[in-house]
Amino acid sequence: MEKSINISGGSFLIQPGDAENTFTPEDLNEEQRMIHDMALEFTDNELFTRLDEIDNHEPGLVPSLLEKAGELGLLGVSVPEEYGGFAKDFNTGTVVTEIVGAAHAFSVAYSAHTGIGTLPILYFGTEEQKQKYLPGLATGQLKASYCLTEPGSGSDALAAKTKAVLNAEGTHYILDGQKMWITNAGFADVFIVFAKIDGKDFTAFIVERNTPGLSVGAEENKMGIKGSSTCQVFFENCAVPKDAILGEIGRGHVIAFNILNIGRYKLSAAAMGGCKRSLTNAIRYANERQQFGKSISSFGAIQYKLSEMAIRTYALEAANWRVSNYIDDRKKLLTEEGKSLAEASLGAAEEYAIECALLKVAGSEALDYVVDEGVQIYGGYGFSEEYPLARAYRDARINRIFEGTNEINRLLIVDMLLKRAMKGQIDMMTPAMEVQKELMGIPEMGEPDTDAFSAEVKAIANMKKAILMVAGAAVQKLMMQLKDEQEILMAVADMIIDTFMAESALLRTMKHAESEGAAEREAMVQVLITDAMDRINKSGKTAIMSFATGDEQRMMLLGLKRFTKYRMLNTTALRRTVAARLIEADNYCY
Repeated sequence: MEKSINISGGSFLIQPGDAENTFTPEDLNEEQRMIHDMALEFTDNELFTRLDEIDNHEPGLVPSLLEKAGELGLLGVSVPEEYGGFAKDFNTGTVVTEIVGAAHAFSVAYSAHTGIGTLPILYFGTEEQKQKYLPGLATGQLKASYCLTEPGSGSDALAAKTKAVLNAEGTHYILDGQKMWITNAGFADVFIVFAKIDGKDFTAFIVERNTPGLSVGAEENKMGIKGSSTCQVFFENCAVPKDAILGEIGRGHVIAFNILNIGRYKLSAAAMGGCKRSLTNAIRYANERQQFGKSISSFGAIQYKLSEMAIRTYALEAANWRVSNYIDDRKKLLTEEGKSLAEASLGAAEEYAIECALLKVAGSEALDYVVDEGVQIYGGYGFSEEYPLARAYRDARINRIFEGTNEINRLLIVDMLLKRAMKGQIDMMTPAMEVQKELMGIPEMGEPDTDAFSAEVKAIANMKKAILMVAGAAVQKLMMQLKDEQEILMAVADMIIDTFMAESALLRTMKHAESEGAAEREAMVQVLITDAMDRINKSGKTAIMSFATGDEQRMMLLGLKRFTKYRMLNTTALRRTVAARLIEADNYCY
């Protein structure tokens, strides 16, 4: 039976999922549950009680909260013990990311410090650099920041203009340039800075705050995540020692892009935590709020919203934990093969870079939906800063821009899949040819399969066929021009995202088909697949009509219709079943 260590990144598109061996949040061990509870206690007692003070930038508050998090071990989850950390596995890191990720602006400071601030030193630093910085970063005595974006380079990171030139003595590099949107810049002690040596070799440096020539601008006045420190950072004749180079000269892109894979996954895990907390707030408000003599949770329109919020959250949870365990297992396998911590960690994240990009989009957009409908359920109170959904709504919006915009990530999903297919890492050609053959043949009616979930398993298989048909034809027709047809690539990416989310939710539900609430979970999956089929049909049609004509177009549209059929269900009744359980539990209970 297939284990996740044998699942290569992106191969979900060409092979069926395995429910028994799919990791789910229900599979967390006792230690991970204890860490979950400890992180939850910290966020409830230390963070959610001080959200206004955090957003108002009370002097020294966020740095002191980072230090408290460090005392509890929440900053050093991924740091080896020899550097003052706790060396926990990737799944345990996901546990912490989910809980702290719901904590609004603090979660941004936390994520920047533990992720893009600390990991470059952990994975690419020399032994001396690790000994010097990691113990302080793990405890919070040192705070980290990451300087990549510039006024003229955002998604196109390699267009950076910050320059580094070796001085005449050959002892220091002189940095000149400007960075913007730098999280934690207002209080960071250590900056990971990307600059081009002699204007050409893109390289990373570790720059300490007290370095002459480094200056930090005023705090940005942002729409959301107001309590996170966001400033410009300036380098003017800033001399950093030669041993401040991080990694290899000219290989800064390796650091920047590899760390982004992990960052994309972590953003989705944090969004999952935000979804669960905002949904619980919305359920409780709907139960308390009386209109026309009864709770608004008794109204069908509100139940629709609550059920859809829960369905998207449930699917996101399933997909996040599925991928978390893929990364965890691959990291352990690479370690057993003798790889270093950096090689194993980065290799595992790179293997599932497609899934990380996919989750970043799905997570940020699920959270946006949840907080938007949460505001609607609160009505006028949702627009008031006295209630939690206003802050949640504002703070969620940045996630579709962070870690590469969702547009960039959608393009990356398809680009990485096609590149792996061309390199022979994923055999998409064989199943794509099978789909072509199936389209030319007479549809097989066969005997109806009455096994539990058989209709859903078949639906997922057909979603994958629809993707292979559309993507395969687009590649054949457009060849090298496909990379410039962003509308087609975005449509295919949406088909892929819908399929992965639906399959993940199905696998989780199948694995726990005998557990409490199984009927409601099955209802969620059936609604999810019904709606996903409609979206996949629409996305597929958009793509097909963009490049196909004549008989080819007609045949593909017929194929798309065939592959996006699913049984007709009363989704209103199914949603009511899902909502009833939420309303009774008075929280997100799935």
